[in-house]
Amino acid sequence: MTPHAQTLKTAAVIGGGPAGLMAADVLSQGGVRVDLFDAMPSVGRKFLLAGVGGMNITHSEPFDAFLSRYGARTPFLGPLLEAFPPDVLREWTHGLGVETFVGSSGRVFPQDMKAAPLLRTWLHRLREAGVRFHVRHRWLGWTDNGTHRFSTPRGELDIQADAVVLALGGGSWARLGSDAAWVPRLVQRGVDVAPLLPSNCGFEVAGGWSAHLRSRFAGQPLKTVALRFTDAAGQPHQRKGELMLSDTGIEGSLVYALSPPLRDTIAAQGAVTVQLDLAPDKTLERVIAEVTHPRGARSLSSHLQSRAGIKGVKMALLRETLSPDQLNDPLKLAHAIKSLPLTLVAPRPLDEAISSAGGVRFEALDENLMLRKLPGVFCAGEMLDWEAPTGGYLLTACFASGRVAGQGALNYLKTHHAATD
Repeated sequence: MTPHAQTLKTAAVIGGGPAGLMAADVLSQGGVRVDLFDAMPSVGRKFLLAGVGGMNITHSEPFDAFLSRYGARTPFLGPLLEAFPPDVLREWTHGLGVETFVGSSGRVFPQDMKAAPLLRTWLHRLREAGVRFHVRHRWLGWTDNGTHRFSTPRGELDIQADAVVLALGGGSWARLGSDAAWVPRLVQRGVDVAPLLPSNCGFEVAGGWSAHLRSRFAGQPLKTVALRFTDAAGQPHQRKGELMLSDTGIEGSLVYALSPPLRDTIAAQGAVTVQLDLAPDKTLERVIAEVTHPRGARSLSSHLQSRAGIKGVKMALLRETLSPDQLNDPLKLAHAIKSLPLTLVAPRPLDEAISSAGGVRFEALDENLMLRKLPGVFCAGEMLDWEAPTGGYLLTACFASGRVAGQGALNYLKTHHAATD
């Protein structure tokens, strides 16, 4: 055996999403022998599914604005993102031979809009660097002597490594591997874990929709509307965009962007009433003038479509929520178009959410994302306690935290194991 082989450090990366793959990348480039384990039959499954509608890698807005999207966790995520900001992430992507472009919304996409080519090239580079992949290996926690237990198709397996990066995902989309089974295993070891909650999720309306609205309009978008509400702390929120009617309430990008304060206000108060502006580009005075204009023999639907641009799902929503008296009172109808109240009573279940909030608290980690109570064990990705809106923010933080955890594990191996060489 050569001297190099005798001193070669080993690292186990558990979880094959963007954070885990990035940690494996850093470790393998640093000369560490890396074994990557994933419970699913292949790695990167959630990454691939997220790219089905167009792979949104990051966002091109100014960095200070970018950081603000992480809300209360910005002080913790700031150093991670400063070490691997969006422009550096784009350069890294280009280094894989995948060119990017900035869309009209400022979002950054691969040139072909697909996730698969990027993942395929990345996995090839990792294998070339010596990373060994072990799929269908489900992490079960620790044995009594500190090794890591896995369930595999060939039975249970124990693994020893000099350093470990856990990148086990959050609690959404369990069918793709993020099933949160790791939570009790870390809690049992004394790690402080914030409860996992749905983020970037839909919400249920009080009483549900009528069978007519569900059958005719569920899944249809309400384009260019504005939503406003006041949260439990008295803070007003207002945002313009697009949402969609679901079987049980509302969802879509506009709702996802406001999901943290909506969710937290419902938790504090039991419900939250939002005001929906169906004509945000028209003033109330303009809508009143259009609605009160004589309509002659035209139906109310035809009148609102021609005068106020209200049609289809917007008209259906007005009929769903207003009484006949309100619909036939032009002044009340105009006010409803500009401020339609909807009471939301619950977020949709965690497993339906695009992402999750909660996870390993940053206070349980050092600046290298190593668990203070478990030296040599690092955490990265969505299993950390943070959340962000869609638009490239989720992926960027997963990449950045994986990079910091990988570098932290590499530094740990260089210092902690130097005396044993």
